[in-house]
Amino acid sequence: MRLFSSDLARNFSIGFVIGTLLVAGANAHEWSEEISPPAHAAVMAKAPQPSAEFVILPESAR
Repeated sequence: MRLFSSDLARNFSIGFVIGTLLVAGANAHEWSEEISPPAHAAVMAKAPQPSAEFVILPESAR
């Protein structure tokens, strides 16, 4: 018997694939909680505008 025969490699690869699917299936419900819908940007707030009493007029306009 050879150490790395094609049957041995095939059985290991099939076992690895089945094991991966079992682990992924066991953790699938946890992944759905971490996946969230895409983010939406908030409405941009307007910057406060200066009121008329704080406007400095040039000397020529007075």
